[in-house]
Amino acid sequence: MLGNLKDQPADKILMLMQSYREDPRDDKLDLGVGVYKDAAGRTPIMRAIKTAEDRLLQTETTKSYVALGGDAAFADAMRDLVLAESVAADRVAGLATPGGTGAFRQGVDLVRMANPDARFWVSAPTWPNHLSILRTVGQPFSEYPYFDAATGGVDFDGMMADLDGGVAAGDVVLLHGCCHNPTGANLTEDQWHRVADLLLAKRATPFVDIAYQGFGDGLDADAVGVRHLAATQPEMLVGASCSKNFGVYRDRVGILFATCDAADRKTVQGNMNHLNRQNYSFPPDHGARAVTTVLTDPGLRADWQAELEGMRTGMLALRQSLADELRQRTNSDRFDFVARHRGMFSRLGLDADLVETMRREHGVYMVSDSRVNIAGLNADTVPVLAAAIAQTCA
Repeated sequence: MLGNLKDQPADKILMLMQSYREDPRDDKLDLGVGVYKDAAGRTPIMRAIKTAEDRLLQTETTKSYVALGGDAAFADAMRDLVLAESVAADRVAGLATPGGTGAFRQGVDLVRMANPDARFWVSAPTWPNHLSILRTVGQPFSEYPYFDAATGGVDFDGMMADLDGGVAAGDVVLLHGCCHNPTGANLTEDQWHRVADLLLAKRATPFVDIAYQGFGDGLDADAVGVRHLAATQPEMLVGASCSKNFGVYRDRVGILFATCDAADRKTVQGNMNHLNRQNYSFPPDHGARAVTTVLTDPGLRADWQAELEGMRTGMLALRQSLADELRQRTNSDRFDFVARHRGMFSRLGLDADLVETMRREHGVYMVSDSRVNIAGLNADTVPVLAAAIAQTCA
């Protein structure tokens, strides 16, 4: 039986990581892997999380299972962080998941249970795992235009035209809540409102993936879109990750929210719990409990927000510095959009051959679509990257 298996396509980012590790050059630059790094190239444990874990170590009395849907306190704390007062609590069902990936997968399966014929509409480009999961489960999907490589911004007219012309009642439209991966180009608040109006008119369901809240313009500003949708749509799905903004990557902390009519909430929650039971039974709890401890303790929450704000503003400073360096070295405004993007990533608009040339000649590693991880830079390496880009594009 197992001899019938076929090799799966290699993950491009994992291949890039392997190539980087095997490169003997001391001045190589890793801008491919999507994790936050400080100026020393480390992915630190945030102060508040470390304190919360120390506290748990001293006070935790059991490692018994939590509920199928996860700890209720975690769901409450995350609902407050992501959705705030945009929707009544009795309209929200929550499901703890292994990271944002788990949230997306469980959300896809929930859609399949509710409406197997639903078509997903996904931005072009999007996080590769979105498409991989949809293909794996056999869910139909279409892509809508999103990124304008010429301007480095959102192709909003193209996006709206495709959604208006193609989306049918019962379809699901996948949206990035903030800090779009891989482009870094975000919708404005007015554009979020226009998308909400379109989805309401089409009777389509939004599914918001919000993996970088707090990395863009701040915790509340980054949630403007998802909160407006929650306030205006009869139903929606939200997958949230704590990997980046709490730095708990390996602890796999995520949550899926479903907003619905209050009369349907119990049934929706029951179906979500059923999905956890069929997949991995009970969700992991350690990281979720640490996050809950931070969010529900005023002192720890204030310290977490201060450290997160430092990470956010540090990335903004790197963006501006890179844009300035590129303007100087290329004598053009071609890359000014880098400063306008938000989050960890920007797509530079370089073709795969140029990306390969930079890897080969300059030791600069980025994804083949020219997505760079801004958090992989520091004050010393910004000029290195800018010089490599300028020389390669000359």
